[in-house]
Amino acid sequence: MSLGTRFFGRYEHALDLKGRVILPAKMRIHFNHPGYLTSHLEGCLALWTQEEFEHEVEVRQSQSESDAVSRNIVREWASAVFEVEVDRQGRMPIPANLRTFAGLDQEVLIVGMINRIELWSPDRWAAKDLGDAADRAIPAGD
Repeated sequence: MSLGTRFFGRYEHALDLKGRVILPAKMRIHFNHPGYLTSHLEGCLALWTQEEFEHEVEVRQSQSESDAVSRNIVREWASAVFEVEVDRQGRMPIPANLRTFAGLDQEVLIVGMINRIELWSPDRWAAKDLGDAADRAIPAGD
């Protein structure tokens, strides 16, 4: 069984005047094919490789089978999905509606979140509730 692409690290970049951000070289090498940019949890954006996005779609589709509220949540999510291509300079466009959703103005914090890349407003990143996690390491599973 293939584990798929894994993303780690934290990078600070700025949006250009056209609403594009440069992906770090270590991350962009995984986007020879279009990626999928979506609204995500806690007000960030998620960038998925094609393979990981297919898995996310399966999860969302199964969630939509349970009731009308779940279907509407999945509809809202699916309507905001944007297929993106990274250009030769490593730039990726972020549509205005997704920039607004994530509160992205000038600076963008790019975070590897194992199976996806998350794009955060630095203010939202700083404001999220980490509990005591900032003061201690997270133990690995045995």
